[in-house]
Amino acid sequence: MKLIHASAALGLMSLAACSAPTEAPADDLLASLSQYCGQAFEGAVTSDDPRDADWASEVLTIHFRECSDDEVRIPLHVGENRSRTWIISRQGDGLRLQHDHRHEDGSEDAVTMYGGSTITPPANGRAEFPADQYSKDLFEREGLAVSVTNVWTIALTDTALTYALDRPERHFEVSFDMTRPVEVPPAPWGAE
Repeated sequence: MKLIHASAALGLMSLAACSAPTEAPADDLLASLSQYCGQAFEGAVTSDDPRDADWASEVLTIHFRECSDDEVRIPLHVGENRSRTWIISRQGDGLRLQHDHRHEDGSEDAVTMYGGSTITPPANGRAEFPADQYSKDLFEREGLAVSVTNVWTIALTDTALTYALDRPERHFEVSFDMTRPVEVPPAPWGAE
C-alpha cells in the first residue's frame, strides 16, 4: 500500500512539474534586458565597413531608460546626437523592435518607428527582427529601397549587448560593455 501511495505522489509531482508555466523566450530576453533598467553603458562600432567611420569616431552610449513587463526603451546616443531610441516590446510569443527617430526639437523624423518582429523565438539571449511591411513601405516612400531587406539583431550575454543590421552587402554592428555602467546621459530628444 505504501508503494502505491508513493507511486501516486510521484506521479502527481511529475504532472505538476510538467504543467507548471514556463517563461517564454521573449519574456526571458525582456527580463534580461530589464535587469539593466536605469543604467547606461558605452560601446563601439565592431564592424569594419568604411561607411561607418562617422559612428566609429563617436562615443556610443545606451541607456535602459524605461522598462515594464511588456517593453524596454533604450535610447542610443551617438556622441551628442540623442535622436535614436530602440523600443523592444512583447508581441504575442515573440518580440518587436522599433527605431524611434526624433529631431532635436522633439519632432518625429520622416524615417521613424521602423523595425520588425521576430519570426523565430528568441534563443540564447538573441533575437532577429526582419523588416516588417510598415518599414518596407516607409523605406520605399523615403527613397531607401535598399533597406527593405534589413534584418536587425539584438544579442545579450553576461558581458555585452550587440546590435546589428544586416542586408545583402551590408553589415553594421555595435557592441556595448555590460560589465561597466557609466554615467546616465541626458534624455533623448523629444523626451525632455
